[in-house]
Amino acid sequence: MKSYNVCLKDTVKTFTKRLFYALFDEQQKIEHEAYLEDTFLKISSKLSIENAAHIWTDFKAQFPEIRRKLDLDAVAFENNDPASHCLEEIYLAYPGFHAISIYRLSHALYKLKVHILPRMMSEYIHGITGIDIHPGATIGESFYIDHGTGIVIGESAIIKDHVKIYQGVTLGGIQISKDLACVKRHPTIDENVTIYANATILGGDIVIGANSIIGANVWITQSVPENSLVTYQTEIKIRPKKNGIR
Repeated sequence: MKSYNVCLKDTVKTFTKRLFYALFDEQQKIEHEAYLEDTFLKISSKLSIENAAHIWTDFKAQFPEIRRKLDLDAVAFENNDPASHCLEEIYLAYPGFHAISIYRLSHALYKLKVHILPRMMSEYIHGITGIDIHPGATIGESFYIDHGTGIVIGESAIIKDHVKIYQGVTLGGIQISKDLACVKRHPTIDENVTIYANATILGGDIVIGANSIIGANVWITQSVPENSLVTYQTEIKIRPKKNGIR
């Protein structure tokens, strides 16, 4: 019976947490720098990742750009959420921002042709926040997630700049088949789109046009032109009680 390195889940959890800390805290960066490199090489050995030292060097070189993008994301949170009191609150207390941070780190590894480790990182943050972003997804700048629980963003989804997504949104595939592994299966969301709670958008050839608003609870399997408003309407009747009977 083949043995799998399932204990790596604990190692990756700690590695991911310290990577996140080092990205935003200079003291943590100094304290954890040796640990992060050493642990990455150990994980890589367990996962049979070749050229791990070169990959780490390339990955580490991207940290300033990842931080730049995350600072823009944080500003998008502050600008869009009336419940926020200051920028520091976003970094310290917003699960959506935490999920985006781990996505941007795992995506950088994914682009370096590392696959299992980024998935483990994304599953760690998924378990904490309820937000499931595949590290292969392509997400632009100033991305904002409100609440976040239940969001699913598939591997080949493309999200452009200044997009806002609310809880329960799915950017998924319309078909499930292993034959489609190398095919774009998930939608493209253009600039300045807002997608409200529990909307479902399915299909790799689907494009949601720029500046559109997708209302709550809609189910979309066809492209939407730019500057559109898409809503789902259901009839709700409110009537007075009669004779005290509910």
